[in-house]
Amino acid sequence: MTAIDATRAVTTQPGQKTEPQSHQRTSKRRLRDWLLLLVAIIVALIMASPLLLLVLNAFKTGADYSTNGPLAWPTSFTTDAFTAYLDRVNFPLALWNSVFSSTFIAFVGTGLALVTSYAIGIGRIKGSGIVTTILLLATMIPHEALIYPLFYGAQATGTLNSIWSINIVFTILFAAFGTYILSSVMSTFPREVLEAAAIDGAHKWTILWKVVFPIVRPTLAVLVVFIFIWSWNEFYIPLILLGTPDSQTVPIALSTLRGQHSIDITVINAGSLLSLLPTLIFFLIFQNTLKRGVTAGAVK
Repeated sequence: MTAIDATRAVTTQPGQKTEPQSHQRTSKRRLRDWLLLLVAIIVALIMASPLLLLVLNAFKTGADYSTNGPLAWPTSFTTDAFTAYLDRVNFPLALWNSVFSSTFIAFVGTGLALVTSYAIGIGRIKGSGIVTTILLLATMIPHEALIYPLFYGAQATGTLNSIWSINIVFTILFAAFGTYILSSVMSTFPREVLEAAAIDGAHKWTILWKVVFPIVRPTLAVLVVFIFIWSWNEFYIPLILLGTPDSQTVPIALSTLRGQHSIDITVINAGSLLSLLPTLIFFLIFQNTLKRGVTAGAVK
C-alpha cells in the first residue's frame, strides 16, 4: 500500500461517501433533473399547442386553410383575416365595453365582498353560517336558471341592451363568491389585533380600513385578477342581455362572425387572437401580484 492509499484509508471515516460514490450520486441527480426538464417542456408544448394553432391559422388565407388544413404551416403569412375581422366588427368599441365592464365588476365586486365578509367573518353577525351557505348556493346556480328573471329584470329597469345590465348582475354574483372566500379568511383573523385596535379607540370602519384591509390586501388583489378574467370571458348572460352592437363585449362581438351557412375560420382565429391578447397582457402585468397573494399566507 502506498502512502497516499494509507492516508485515504485513515482519513475516510465509516459511513463517509468516497469520491466515486459522490460523483455517481451527482451524475444520477443531473440525469433526473434533465429528465424532469424534458417532461416539463413536453407538457408545456402540449398545453401551448392550441394557442400555437390559433396563431398559425390567424395568419393564413381562407384558401390556404381549406387546401392544407389547420395543422399545416402557412404558405405565406398575411393579415387579411385581421383586416376582415376589423371590418366586420367594431372591435375598439367592444374592447372598451369589455375593459370597462370587467374592471368595474372586479373592483366593485371585490369591495362589496370585503365589506360583507368583514361583517360575517369578524363582526360575527347572527346567522352568519346560514348567510354564507346561501351565498355559496347562489354561486352554484347555473346561469341558464337565472336568465329569465335577469332578462325581465333588466327589461323592467331599463338596463336591457346596456352594459350596466351585466355590470349589476356580475358584480352581485362575484361579490357573493368573494364573500364566501373572504369570510373564511376573516374568521381566522387574529382576535388580539382587533382587540388591541378597539382598546386604542378605533371604530369598526377604522379597524376595517386601517387594520384588516392592509393584511388581506394580497388576497384581495388575487380576487380582483380572477374576477376580471372570469367576467371578461362571460358569454351566455351577456349574449342575452346585450343585443345591440354598441353594447356588445368582445366575446359577443366574436360570436357574430358565425354565419348561418358558412364560417370563415381564419377570421374567427384572428378575432380570437385579438380577444385573447388583452387578458394575456393583463395576466402578465399582474402575475407578480398573483404570486404574492398566493404565498402571502405561507410565510408568517
